[in-house]
Amino acid sequence: MAGCVARRALTVGSRWWSRSLTGTRGPRPFPASAGPTAYPSLLSFSVACSFSFLIRNRPEGKVLETVGVFEVPKQNGKYETGQLFLHSVFGYRGVVLFPWQARLYDRDVASAAPEKAENPAGHGSKEVKGKTHTYYQVLIDARDCPHISQRSQTEAVTFLANHDDSRALYAIPGLDYVSHEDILPYTSTDQVPIQHELFERFLLYDQTKAPPFVARETLRAWQEKNHPWLELSDVHRETTENIRVTVIPFYMGMREAQNSHVYWWRYCIRLENLDSDVVQLRERHWRIFSLSGTLETVRGRGVVGREPVLSKEQPAFQYSSHVSLQASSGHMWGTFRFERPDGSHFDVRIPPFSLESNKDEKTPPSGLHW
Repeated sequence: MAGCVARRALTVGSRWWSRSLTGTRGPRPFPASAGPTAYPSLLSFSVACSFSFLIRNRPEGKVLETVGVFEVPKQNGKYETGQLFLHSVFGYRGVVLFPWQARLYDRDVASAAPEKAENPAGHGSKEVKGKTHTYYQVLIDARDCPHISQRSQTEAVTFLANHDDSRALYAIPGLDYVSHEDILPYTSTDQVPIQHELFERFLLYDQTKAPPFVARETLRAWQEKNHPWLELSDVHRETTENIRVTVIPFYMGMREAQNSHVYWWRYCIRLENLDSDVVQLRERHWRIFSLSGTLETVRGRGVVGREPVLSKEQPAFQYSSHVSLQASSGHMWGTFRFERPDGSHFDVRIPPFSLESNKDEKTPPSGLHW
């Protein structure tokens, strides 16, 4: 690869990135700022064949701090607990807690099949076969949260709170799910390289291991006790006019309200602009079918109070929301309406997905289980 050069720039949160591929040999460390400030942080990283470095410019005194060295991303296999990484899309630093094996239903690569008539679940579409895909439960470095808050929620993993209020939710800040291809692994000599209140509670530094952070019994116990409410099982993906929509539904549990059972789900949605044209999300249109036989239509401006702009510099936006049904299962599907700079609009399909409950687990957690 000697002499090869490729360069691109993109904005992640409030930061500017520059990525280059060169034939330079030898590992080089990447520095980073000590924490978020009121000013944008300048980041650039250069991947030299199998070696990398990252530079983050800290406004106060323009000081650079070395925090680690990039590793070669894994094409096969899984990352281990304790693996440090940089998110390739949203740019935050994080650490892997444990993997999930999900079923990915990618409608973009589905085999050509005859279109079906619209069924009671509301979507007429081709058969899609799921394939195994690895995701990871991760912790986000608290120093990076302010930089990504406009592009990705940092309190998106929510749980049902207590039995007194069937609608009460609580979140664990800085907990996320990351796809295998979004992991840019790196190493660090810092014994506490990620700032998160759960880092030292979940992980123990052991310099004899690779990576040098191993799971404490606390992490194993937390994973086991909260497995039904954390588990990622199905991922749905579809692209319309170069806008890719990825949906991940999670069952949250059941609550009793006014002598009836209310089943709750959260769903995480990621929007990605695969083109260079600027577009803005203007409206959402949902259809929600319940096993009880009801079909609900929901329309509104934007999502979670925002109308995000997707551009070449900031191509992605991720958010989470919730839905409840008075039935143990259902389906959701719909469209997002986007606007082009010339004022024209187009609709982007939201891939249909099932809402399934875990009938073996009737009582969701009433607090953080350790």
